[in-house]
Amino acid sequence: RAVCIGAPPSRESYLAIDRVLEAARRAGAQAIHPGYGFLSENPVFAQRCVEAGLVFVGPPASAMRMMGDKIEAKRRMIEAGVPTAPAYLHVGDGDGEGDLARLHAEAERIGYPVLVKAAAGGGGRGMRIVRRAAELAEGIAGARSEAANAFGSGSVFLEKLIEHARHIEIQVVADSHGNVIHLGERECSVQRRHQKIIEEAPSAAVSPDLRARMGDAAVAAARAIGYVGAGTVEFLLDDRALDDDGLPRFYFLEMNTRLQVEHPVTE
Repeated sequence: RAVCIGAPPSRESYLAIDRVLEAARRAGAQAIHPGYGFLSENPVFAQRCVEAGLVFVGPPASAMRMMGDKIEAKRRMIEAGVPTAPAYLHVGDGDGEGDLARLHAEAERIGYPVLVKAAAGGGGRGMRIVRRAAELAEGIAGARSEAANAFGSGSVFLEKLIEHARHIEIQVVADSHGNVIHLGERECSVQRRHQKIIEEAPSAAVSPDLRARMGDAAVAAARAIGYVGAGTVEFLLDDRALDDDGLPRFYFLEMNTRLQVEHPVTE
């Protein structure tokens, strides 16, 4: 059954929470599956579904909020024992309180090159590569400005730049009883301007032992935020740096709190 929810512009239809909920009520629906895009990662929408007595087929709003803020997400992952790249998470939102000398010291501790990254958003926006101390102030200012324009928040943080890393993501699925499994990895390293072009599964760079270790980390990440439904945990894989067991090191990048567009690659 198709129900009209508004005019073609998405802000008048697929992004209009009240109209989507009204359509569900009129149709007698018991649940809403948000798919991907539009409201699929909007914690307000997820909460409104619950308040309306509907099952939101996806994670709770709290999990969306946690992973939607990259600084808070990294803090939670560190607490959960998930590998993360060296970082400094207290740069702030550009309100003048940041001590540049402190930022220089933290960048030296992390080790150049470093990334200045926006706490909100993604897609490569609000991100600057800084290769030497003389470029740090300019990099922070540029990232803050772009992040504020793109995401409404100028909050950024510093992170070690893992050069020549592979981009590996793990598909996870969790139920509402605390059970979480992973379904292996997708190789996503072929990109242009931080946008994925080709993905394949499994990755030629991931051995069974490494797959098990990355899968365990992805499951731990999902459990740490009380995740429910399908989601994707993304990692950077540094196959030029080995751990004590001789396996490539990997680091948590972010989590997509929804059914991802690329799920058919895993299937």
